[in-house]
Amino acid sequence: MNMAETTEMEDSETVSLHQRILSDIREKILSGTWAPGHRIPFEHELTAEYKCSRMTVNKALSQLAKAGLIERRRRSGSFVRRPQSQAAVLELHDIRIEVEALGLPYRYERLERLKRRSNAEDRALLGPSAAGSVLWLEGLHFAGERPFALEQRLINLSAVSEAGDEEFLEIAAGPWLIGRVPWSEAEHRIRAMAADEPIADALDIDPGAPCLVVERRTWSAEHPVTHVRFVYPAESHTLVARFTPSQG
Repeated sequence: MNMAETTEMEDSETVSLHQRILSDIREKILSGTWAPGHRIPFEHELTAEYKCSRMTVNKALSQLAKAGLIERRRRSGSFVRRPQSQAAVLELHDIRIEVEALGLPYRYERLERLKRRSNAEDRALLGPSAAGSVLWLEGLHFAGERPFALEQRLINLSAVSEAGDEEFLEIAAGPWLIGRVPWSEAEHRIRAMAADEPIADALDIDPGAPCLVVERRTWSAEHPVTHVRFVYPAESHTLVARFTPSQG
């Protein structure tokens, strides 16, 4: 067998493995064996399972992501995507990425942390099943030297008990939660408001200045995980939703 024939055989085996990985994962997703939010095995695990190169695995996962069956999260792995039936979808962005996309250095500063028994207001935000302990966090996201967004967050410790041991001094709770608790459902509410004195002080804007408020709740397997409110100075933030026509 000459070198050309050997190379052709190796290429054929690579294509065959790529298709096998693609088919196996697609079948598990479409059959419901792997539900929305299920973590796909890491690349090195699939490499060992299929006895192939990491490049072959990466190619298969990239194709599945492009088809909308999985989502790939930096440093967290790949997860089965929830079917996108909404008319418009707001992704769960990491604010660090938003800031760095502007070419500015990012920094997070925790302002307040309080672990407590949930009260009526907390349960109104998280849902009645969040009747145990909650963690309240308030922090500022900076773009350069300027405040970029104020974050006020409740975490249901019945769903994420380990969050109660985290200080969140320099890392925001959002990326931490996404890396540990794959969300299965999310809700966004968007509104405008005038900054009251505490918000104006935190964001270094005038009292009464217009702000954009994004409130988000997430669930994991029907359990409420977190409610968060992001307050942005209106002049510095735009929300964009890209969507396609309904498929009936």
